Amino acid sequence: MTDTATTSRPTLDRAAFGRDWEEWHRSHEARRADGHGFLAVTTIAWLGDEPQSIEGIPGLWSTGENGPVVELTEGDELTRDGESLAGRVEFGPIAERGGFTLVSGDTHIEVARRGGNDIVRPRHPAHPLLVQYTGTPTYVPNPRWLAEGRYLPFTEPRPTTVGSAAPGLEHIYDAPGEVEFELRGETFRLTVFPGYAPGSLFALFTDATSGLTTYAANRSLAIDAPAADGTVTLDFNRAVNLPCAYTDFATCPLPPAENRLPIGIEAGEKTPLERH
Repeated sequence: MTDTATTSRPTLDRAAFGRDWEEWHRSHEARRADGHGFLAVTTIAWLGDEPQSIEGIPGLWSTGENGPVVELTEGDELTRDGESLAGRVEFGPIAERGGFTLVSGDTHIEVARRGGNDIVRPRHPAHPLLVQYTGTPTYVPNPRWLAEGRYLPFTEPRPTTVGSAAPGLEHIYDAPGEVEFELRGETFRLTVFPGYAPGSLFALFTDATSGLTTYAANRSLAIDAPAADGTVTLDFNRAVNLPCAYTDFATCPLPPAENRLPIGIEAGEKTPLERH
Protein backbone atom coordinates (compact mmCIF):
# COMPACT_ATOMS: atom_id res chain seq x y z
CA MET A 1 0.00 0.00 0.00
CA THR A 2 1.34 3.45 -0.92
CA ASP A 3 2.34 5.63 2.02
CA THR A 4 -0.24 8.35 1.32
CA ALA A 5 0.50 9.83 4.76
CA THR A 6 3.78 11.25 3.42
CA THR A 7 2.87 11.82 -0.23
CA SER A 8 -0.59 13.39 -0.25
CA ARG A 9 -1.49 14.72 3.18
CA PRO A 10 -1.44 18.53 3.37
CA THR A 11 0.53 20.31 6.07
CA LEU A 12 -1.30 19.84 9.36
CA ASP A 13 -2.08 22.72 11.70
CA ARG A 14 -1.11 20.98 14.94
CA ALA A 15 -2.72 23.65 17.13
CA ALA A 16 -6.05 23.30 15.32
CA PHE A 17 -5.70 19.52 15.44
CA GLY A 18 -5.31 19.66 19.23
CA ARG A 19 -8.27 22.03 19.65
CA ASP A 20 -10.50 19.83 17.50
CA TRP A 21 -9.54 16.78 19.52
CA GLU A 22 -10.18 18.56 22.84
CA GLU A 23 -13.62 19.67 21.67
CA TRP A 24 -14.45 16.18 20.44
CA HIS A 25 -13.35 14.46 23.65
CA ARG A 26 -15.11 16.99 25.87
CA SER A 27 -18.34 16.27 23.98
CA HIS A 28 -17.74 12.51 24.17
CA GLU A 29 -17.20 12.68 27.94
CA ALA A 30 -20.37 14.77 28.37
CA ARG A 31 -22.43 12.10 26.60
CA ARG A 32 -20.78 9.37 28.69
CA ALA A 33 -21.60 11.19 31.94
CA ASP A 34 -25.25 11.75 31.04
CA GLY A 35 -27.55 11.19 34.02
CA HIS A 36 -29.11 8.17 32.32
CA GLY A 37 -26.12 6.96 30.30
CA PHE A 38 -24.36 3.63 30.79
CA LEU A 39 -22.45 4.88 33.84
CA ALA A 40 -25.86 5.12 35.51
CA VAL A 41 -26.72 1.42 34.99
CA THR A 42 -27.43 -0.08 38.42
CA THR A 43 -27.84 -3.75 37.44
CA ILE A 44 -28.62 -6.08 34.54
CA ALA A 45 -31.44 -8.64 34.67
CA TRP A 46 -31.59 -11.53 32.21
CA LEU A 47 -35.26 -12.35 31.68
CA GLY A 48 -36.62 -15.89 31.60
CA ASP A 49 -39.93 -17.72 31.87
CA GLU A 50 -40.25 -17.23 35.61
CA PRO A 51 -41.33 -13.75 36.75
CA GLN A 52 -38.64 -11.99 38.77
CA SER A 53 -38.37 -8.78 40.70
CA ILE A 54 -35.56 -6.38 39.79
CA GLU A 55 -33.97 -4.17 42.41
CA GLY A 56 -35.00 -0.55 42.22
CA ILE A 57 -37.88 -0.84 39.74
CA PRO A 58 -41.54 -1.91 40.01
CA GLY A 59 -43.15 -5.10 38.73
CA LEU A 60 -42.38 -8.73 38.08
CA TRP A 61 -40.49 -9.31 34.85
CA SER A 62 -40.33 -12.27 32.47
CA THR A 63 -40.12 -13.06 28.76
CA GLY A 64 -41.45 -15.58 26.27
CA GLU A 65 -42.84 -15.82 22.74
CA ASN A 66 -44.54 -12.44 23.14
CA GLY A 67 -41.35 -10.74 24.25
CA PRO A 68 -40.76 -9.05 27.61
CA VAL A 69 -43.64 -8.91 30.07
CA VAL A 70 -44.09 -6.91 33.27
CA GLU A 71 -46.82 -7.50 35.84
CA LEU A 72 -47.63 -4.38 37.81
CA THR A 73 -49.69 -3.97 40.97
CA GLU A 74 -51.74 -1.02 42.13
CA GLY A 75 -49.49 1.90 43.00
CA ASP A 76 -46.64 0.87 40.72
CA GLU A 77 -45.34 3.83 38.70
CA LEU A 78 -44.18 2.98 35.20
CA THR A 79 -44.59 4.92 31.95
CA ARG A 80 -43.70 4.47 28.30
CA ASP A 81 -43.52 7.53 26.06
CA GLY A 82 -45.37 9.46 28.76
CA GLU A 83 -48.27 7.00 29.04
CA SER A 84 -48.88 5.18 32.33
CA LEU A 85 -48.79 1.38 32.32
CA ALA A 86 -50.87 -0.87 34.56
CA GLY A 87 -51.57 -4.57 35.12
CA ARG A 88 -49.94 -7.12 32.85
CA VAL A 89 -48.07 -5.51 29.96
CA GLU A 90 -46.72 -7.51 27.01
CA PHE A 91 -44.24 -5.45 25.04
CA GLY A 92 -43.90 -7.75 22.03
CA PRO A 93 -40.75 -9.30 20.55
CA ILE A 94 -37.68 -7.04 20.33
CA ALA A 95 -35.30 -7.19 17.38
CA GLU A 96 -31.67 -8.09 18.09
CA ARG A 97 -29.79 -5.00 19.36
CA GLY A 98 -33.12 -3.20 19.61
CA GLY A 99 -34.86 -1.90 22.71
CA PHE A 100 -36.86 0.87 24.33
CA THR A 101 -36.93 2.93 27.52
CA LEU A 102 -39.46 3.02 30.36
CA VAL A 103 -39.53 5.53 33.20
CA SER A 104 -40.22 5.09 36.91
CA GLY A 105 -39.56 8.23 38.92
CA ASP A 106 -35.93 9.25 38.35
CA THR A 107 -35.07 5.81 36.97
CA HIS A 108 -34.89 5.10 33.25
CA ILE A 109 -35.33 1.42 32.45
CA GLU A 110 -33.72 -0.01 29.33
CA VAL A 111 -35.54 -3.06 27.95
CA ALA A 112 -33.49 -4.61 25.16
CA ARG A 113 -32.40 -7.74 23.32
CA ARG A 114 -28.75 -8.71 23.25
CA GLY A 115 -27.29 -11.94 21.90
CA GLY A 116 -30.73 -13.56 21.68
CA ASN A 117 -31.60 -12.66 25.29
CA ASP A 118 -34.10 -10.12 26.61
CA ILE A 119 -32.59 -7.92 29.31
CA VAL A 120 -33.59 -5.11 31.64
CA ARG A 121 -31.09 -2.45 32.78
CA PRO A 122 -32.23 0.30 35.16
CA ARG A 123 -30.33 3.61 35.02
CA HIS A 124 -30.35 6.08 37.89
CA PRO A 125 -28.46 9.41 38.08
CA ALA A 126 -27.48 8.75 41.72
CA HIS A 127 -25.63 5.52 40.87
CA PRO A 128 -22.18 5.70 42.57
CA LEU A 129 -20.22 4.92 39.39
CA LEU A 130 -21.71 7.97 37.70
CA VAL A 131 -21.53 10.24 40.75
CA GLN A 132 -17.86 9.41 41.36
CA TYR A 133 -16.82 9.56 37.70
CA THR A 134 -14.00 12.07 37.11
CA GLY A 135 -13.15 11.38 33.48
CA THR A 136 -11.20 8.86 31.41
CA PRO A 137 -7.43 9.24 31.01
CA THR A 138 -6.12 9.50 27.44
CA TYR A 139 -2.91 9.63 25.52
CA VAL A 140 -1.85 13.11 24.40
CA PRO A 141 -3.33 13.54 20.90
CA ASN A 142 -0.64 13.21 18.24
CA PRO A 143 -0.99 13.44 14.43
CA ARG A 144 1.34 10.46 14.06
CA TRP A 145 -1.70 8.29 14.84
CA LEU A 146 -3.61 9.52 11.79
CA ALA A 147 -3.64 6.88 9.07
CA GLU A 148 -4.93 7.12 5.52
CA GLY A 149 -6.58 3.95 4.32
CA ARG A 150 -8.88 2.43 1.76
CA TYR A 151 -12.24 0.76 2.24
CA LEU A 152 -12.40 -2.68 0.61
CA PRO A 153 -16.06 -3.73 0.42
CA PHE A 154 -17.05 -7.38 0.30
CA THR A 155 -19.23 -8.55 -2.59
CA GLU A 156 -21.93 -9.25 0.00
CA PRO A 157 -21.97 -8.39 3.73
CA ARG A 158 -20.46 -11.24 5.76
CA PRO A 159 -22.20 -12.36 8.95
CA THR A 160 -19.45 -12.18 11.56
CA THR A 161 -19.81 -13.79 14.97
CA VAL A 162 -17.92 -12.13 17.81
CA GLY A 163 -17.75 -12.77 21.52
CA SER A 164 -19.13 -10.55 24.24
CA ALA A 165 -18.04 -9.02 27.51
CA ALA A 166 -20.91 -11.02 29.01
CA PRO A 167 -19.74 -14.63 29.46
CA GLY A 168 -21.39 -17.13 27.11
CA LEU A 169 -22.93 -14.43 24.91
CA GLU A 170 -22.24 -13.94 21.20
CA HIS A 171 -23.10 -11.17 18.77
CA ILE A 172 -23.54 -11.44 15.00
CA TYR A 173 -22.78 -8.38 12.87
CA ASP A 174 -22.96 -8.05 9.10
CA ALA A 175 -19.50 -6.86 8.09
CA PRO A 176 -19.67 -4.86 4.84
CA GLY A 177 -15.92 -4.96 4.23
CA GLU A 178 -12.42 -4.22 5.48
CA VAL A 179 -10.25 -1.15 5.81
CA GLU A 180 -6.62 -1.41 4.80
CA PHE A 181 -4.19 1.17 6.16
CA GLU A 182 -0.52 1.80 6.79
CA LEU A 183 0.92 2.78 10.13
CA ARG A 184 4.56 3.07 11.14
CA GLY A 185 5.67 1.46 7.90
CA GLU A 186 3.44 -1.60 8.15
CA THR A 187 0.17 -2.43 6.41
CA PHE A 188 -2.83 -3.72 8.37
CA ARG A 189 -6.47 -4.58 7.79
CA LEU A 190 -9.47 -4.26 10.07
CA THR A 191 -12.87 -5.84 9.58
CA VAL A 192 -15.43 -3.05 9.92
CA PHE A 193 -19.12 -2.86 10.77
CA PRO A 194 -21.81 -0.29 9.90
CA GLY A 195 -21.66 2.87 12.03
CA TYR A 196 -24.46 5.04 13.37
CA ALA A 197 -24.38 7.69 10.63
CA PRO A 198 -25.39 6.62 7.10
CA GLY A 199 -22.40 5.16 5.27
CA SER A 200 -20.10 5.41 8.28
CA LEU A 201 -18.17 2.49 9.74
CA PHE A 202 -16.60 1.41 13.00
CA ALA A 203 -13.91 -1.05 13.99
CA LEU A 204 -13.46 -2.99 17.20
CA PHE A 205 -9.82 -3.75 17.92
CA THR A 206 -7.13 -4.59 20.44
CA ASP A 207 -3.42 -3.87 20.16
CA ALA A 208 -0.16 -4.31 22.04
CA THR A 209 -1.25 -1.75 24.68
CA SER A 210 -4.41 -3.72 25.55
CA GLY A 211 -4.29 -4.90 29.14
CA LEU A 212 -1.35 -2.61 29.87
CA THR A 213 -2.30 1.02 29.41
CA THR A 214 -5.59 0.49 27.57
CA TYR A 215 -8.62 -1.66 28.36
CA ALA A 216 -7.86 -5.30 27.72
CA ALA A 217 -11.00 -6.48 25.93
CA ASN A 218 -11.61 -3.91 23.22
CA ARG A 219 -11.63 -0.35 21.96
CA SER A 220 -13.79 1.14 19.24
CA LEU A 221 -12.88 3.49 16.40
CA ALA A 222 -15.48 5.40 14.38
CA ILE A 223 -14.66 5.95 10.70
CA ASP A 224 -16.41 8.50 8.50
CA ALA A 225 -18.11 7.29 5.32
CA PRO A 226 -15.53 6.45 2.63
CA ALA A 227 -14.95 8.93 -0.20
CA ALA A 228 -16.06 8.02 -3.72
CA ASP A 229 -12.69 6.37 -4.38
CA GLY A 230 -12.86 4.39 -1.12
CA THR A 231 -10.39 6.59 0.77
CA VAL A 232 -10.86 6.76 4.54
CA THR A 233 -9.02 8.37 7.43
CA LEU A 234 -8.43 6.50 10.68
CA ASP A 235 -7.75 8.78 13.63
CA PHE A 236 -6.67 6.50 16.44
CA ASN A 237 -6.55 9.53 18.75
CA ARG A 238 -10.32 9.05 18.83
CA ALA A 239 -10.25 5.38 19.84
CA VAL A 240 -12.67 5.02 22.75
CA ASN A 241 -13.68 2.60 25.45
CA LEU A 242 -16.97 0.70 25.32
CA PRO A 243 -19.28 0.43 28.35
CA CYS A 244 -17.72 -2.88 29.43
CA ALA A 245 -14.56 -0.98 30.37
CA TYR A 246 -16.54 0.68 33.15
CA THR A 247 -19.17 -1.81 34.30
CA ASP A 248 -19.91 -5.52 34.47
CA PHE A 249 -23.50 -4.71 33.46
CA ALA A 250 -22.52 -4.45 29.77
CA THR A 251 -22.83 -6.85 26.85
CA CYS A 252 -20.27 -5.18 24.57
CA PRO A 253 -19.00 -7.09 21.52
CA LEU A 254 -15.39 -8.20 21.36
CA PRO A 255 -13.21 -7.64 18.28
CA PRO A 256 -13.06 -10.35 15.62
CA ALA A 257 -9.80 -12.31 15.79
CA GLU A 258 -8.33 -10.56 12.74
CA ASN A 259 -8.67 -7.16 14.47
CA ARG A 260 -6.01 -7.88 17.08
CA LEU A 261 -3.27 -5.52 15.93
CA PRO A 262 0.31 -6.60 16.72
CA ILE A 263 1.57 -3.05 17.27
CA GLY A 264 0.94 -0.67 20.17
CA ILE A 265 -1.60 2.05 19.38
CA GLU A 266 -0.49 4.63 21.94
CA ALA A 267 -3.44 6.90 21.20
CA GLY A 268 -6.99 7.47 22.34
CA GLU A 269 -8.56 6.48 25.63
CA LYS A 270 -6.72 4.52 28.30
CA THR A 271 -8.03 2.14 30.96
CA PRO A 272 -10.65 3.94 33.10
CA LEU A 273 -9.87 4.91 36.66
CA GLU A 274 -13.36 3.94 37.87
CA ARG A 275 -15.16 0.63 37.39
CA HIS A 276 -18.29 -0.93 38.89
